[in-house]
Amino acid sequence: MKTVVVGLSGGVDSSVAAHLLKKQGYNVIGLFMKNWHDDSVTISDECPWLDDSNDAMLVAEKLEIPFQTVDLSEEYKERIVDYMFREYELGRTPNPDVLCNREIKFDVFLKIALSLGADFVATGHYCRKSVTDSGSKSIEYRLLSGLDSAKDQSYFLCQLSQEQLAKTLFPIGELTKPEVRKIAQDLSLVTADKKDSQGLCFIGKVRLPDFLQQKLKPKTGSIVGISEEFEAYLTPPPIFDSKEDALAYASSKPAYSITDGTVLGTHQGAHFFTKGQRKGLAIGGTKEPLFIIDTDVDENIVYVGEGKNHPGLLRSSLFVPNHDLHWVRPGLAISSGEELNVLARIRYRQPLEPATLYQTKQGLYITFSNPQTAITEGQFVAWYLNDELVGSGVIS
Repeated sequence: MKTVVVGLSGGVDSSVAAHLLKKQGYNVIGLFMKNWHDDSVTISDECPWLDDSNDAMLVAEKLEIPFQTVDLSEEYKERIVDYMFREYELGRTPNPDVLCNREIKFDVFLKIALSLGADFVATGHYCRKSVTDSGSKSIEYRLLSGLDSAKDQSYFLCQLSQEQLAKTLFPIGELTKPEVRKIAQDLSLVTADKKDSQGLCFIGKVRLPDFLQQKLKPKTGSIVGISEEFEAYLTPPPIFDSKEDALAYASSKPAYSITDGTVLGTHQGAHFFTKGQRKGLAIGGTKEPLFIIDTDVDENIVYVGEGKNHPGLLRSSLFVPNHDLHWVRPGLAISSGEELNVLARIRYRQPLEPATLYQTKQGLYITFSNPQTAITEGQFVAWYLNDELVGSGVIS
């Protein structure tokens, strides 16, 4: 009998995943990951992990499977929290959930599970896994979108490796959310009607500005409004000698200065803000809402534009340097000078958009058929062939 360690999060999805695996004949062990207890960084007065841990324990009792809690808070602080602070300090916007999956759930947690004699780990992610044709010389594992398009979570797993996928199961990937809840209700699980988590991976809901201010010091700076007319003035591109030069220009962010616009107000630190952000500016009186179109942490300036269609928010190309490039299916990687038509997204739940990959010696350019809103340095871009996620990278 194969043994599977399930990451019981205290939510309905992982609860049903554990049930399905037991029903399929696996020897199932439930493990709850405690990822936070550093009092030096206060998140809130609440301790959501305590409630989640208790719910996970009750589910394990109901399913009659062994259960224990593992404390991964030290690893989480080092690999996720400290990384987040460094990235925001540099004016970048990291995705902690993608990092949590790569660094914690499918690395530290996976190694713990294997040390307990497990053959696999399993989570409650809405995604699927399959294997390439076994008749080929080398088998590769395919990461597929979840059947429920409204809940597909493959994006969060875009950094997984072949070694990690080989040891991973996704039991609810073929189900819809209503079907998962119905199974939990039929079993009278305590998590059956529990709301989905809206916070950081295994931590809970966090007000990001408050979280960042625990480590990053406030610093008063200017909020500068950039007009659409100024953007139009910047629009005409130069003539390029090569495709690579044209792509480099298209993927570069505009170099604003304080003299390019009008000072509209002040902020408490450019590192607290990110592109596309609308809330937190405390500036009124404009015809349309203000959106952040860029930040400059060196000069401590936040640039804003009026309206969600402001040209400063839109870009068609981005760049991923080779050291931040990851192919889930290495066999599909393209060589320098090659192109590949894909579907891509730059954030969770964004509809997949047609795009073209172009590999160079320095890295990968991705050009979208349609301009994208708020392409942000530090975030992950993931690309697909049909419903298969084949690669990803950190936007530079």
